[in-house]
Amino acid sequence: MAASDSAGDDSLYPIAVLIDELKNDDVQLRLNSIKKLSTIALALGVERTRSELIPFLTETIYDEDEVLLALAEQLGNFTALVGGPEHAYNLLPPLESLATVEETVVRDKAVESLRAVAQQHSPADLEEYFVPLVLRLSAGDWFTARTSTCGLFAVSLLSTCVPSVKADLRPQFRTLCQDDTPMVRRAVASKLGELAQVVELEYLKSDLIPLFINLAQDEQDSVRLLAVEACVNIATLLPQEDVEQLVMPTLRQCAGDTSWRVRYMVADKFTELQKAVGPEITRTDLVPAFQSLLKDTEAEVRAAAAYKVRDFCQNLDKPHQENVIMNNILPCVKELVSDPNQHVKSALASVIMGLSPILGRHNTIEHLLPLFLSQLKDDCPEVRLNIISNLDCVNEVIGIQQLSQSLLPAIVELAEDSKWRVRSAIIEYMPLLAGQLGQEFFDEKLNALCMTWLMDHVFAIREAATLNLRKLVDQFGAEWAENTIIPKVLAMSRDQNYLYRMTCLFCINVLAEACGSDITTRLLLPTVLSMANDKVANVRFNVAKTLQKLLLN
Repeated sequence: MAASDSAGDDSLYPIAVLIDELKNDDVQLRLNSIKKLSTIALALGVERTRSELIPFLTETIYDEDEVLLALAEQLGNFTALVGGPEHAYNLLPPLESLATVEETVVRDKAVESLRAVAQQHSPADLEEYFVPLVLRLSAGDWFTARTSTCGLFAVSLLSTCVPSVKADLRPQFRTLCQDDTPMVRRAVASKLGELAQVVELEYLKSDLIPLFINLAQDEQDSVRLLAVEACVNIATLLPQEDVEQLVMPTLRQCAGDTSWRVRYMVADKFTELQKAVGPEITRTDLVPAFQSLLKDTEAEVRAAAAYKVRDFCQNLDKPHQENVIMNNILPCVKELVSDPNQHVKSALASVIMGLSPILGRHNTIEHLLPLFLSQLKDDCPEVRLNIISNLDCVNEVIGIQQLSQSLLPAIVELAEDSKWRVRSAIIEYMPLLAGQLGQEFFDEKLNALCMTWLMDHVFAIREAATLNLRKLVDQFGAEWAENTIIPKVLAMSRDQNYLYRMTCLFCINVLAEACGSDITTRLLLPTVLSMANDKVANVRFNVAKTLQKLLLN
């Protein structure tokens, strides 16, 4: 039907225009047309949307992936436009077609919309329309349909209480778990945990757990690693004695899997597994498994496990917590501090400070501080940053005095390093460090260091130190700047080295923005004017630029 054919009938115009636009060669025009579907549906009314628009859309599932993705998204929000929940089943045919296309993102969006629409079905409509759709997809000739249906079983079983319907769905799910195509088995494994949460406990133990065990032993590691996530959901649902008997053998197997990707997934989900299996199984089984993961031959696995060190230790049961950490976890942590892979060291540095509140003052001073010092001197900047950014955890446990005696010398040593890039890295961390340690401590121990950087022989350091001043003023306020920083900066305007006089001007530029007009007028502007007759042309040129900037401020 062309637009010209409907010119005499206004009621047909939206459909006619839509047909013309969807037949256009311009993908963007077709995409824009799909995005206007809700407007077109409103113009048509619910009856014509059901009888004309939805059938038309069902017949035109042959477009570009971008257009189909937009269509799948639109249809998920179309229930009200077809007349409400009692007519929601009308949306199933186009979404079923979209759930079978080759492009993964389109199928995923179609499944997401199908799930949303299914939740608005009445139990009767669900049994009459939605369950047959699930069964058709699960028996599809192409793996795309069977992959999509995996995401629909849980919502089907959750929404129905009819035994006969459940009896129809469950064998199909079992068949999909044994599908010849790895992509289907991956999809099943990814939804196994979700399904476990909506079935009866007896069915979980009699049917789902054997399927879970088989998937965890699949020849494809991409299937086995997805079974690890299902392990968390299943263990959460089972009584403690059943966890040991039904889940732990598979979990032990996954933790020692020949594929590093499976072991990585175990490490990544470790604290969730810890909460799911409970404290007793954690002590007997997960502690040795965690030690093994922290010593894994693959850096990616060690890094994933290192990220979990603090949370794992925090979740240990209190009566055994300190003993397990000191005897089982800390020896592994000490090895990771000098790991050859920087990602592993960085992962550990981001969480290791969190052990201090758990282990207390004595253990922190005796066992953890040497590790912090070692990491603070690490060649990798990210490791040093992660240590400095978490100093407040240690400060709360051992106090600022002990912290300054132990860690501050290492920070000062890095700040005076012969390599300018190391000095530059410490300057970047200084505002963060100032916030951690507080104004009083900063003024006493680190203020002089910040001023020294302004007179460094490397321009990049002087520039970084200038920007650092701005951040410190933002941290401590204009009054602090007036009393502490500004007098020292202004004194540089009289230095014999013209480079330091230039640095003075650069500092004034950034301080003026941070300190406001009063301090600028009283203190900064007179100094700039006094430098207008400097004997070095470059200084005079920068005076002019500074004056211009001050006027704009």
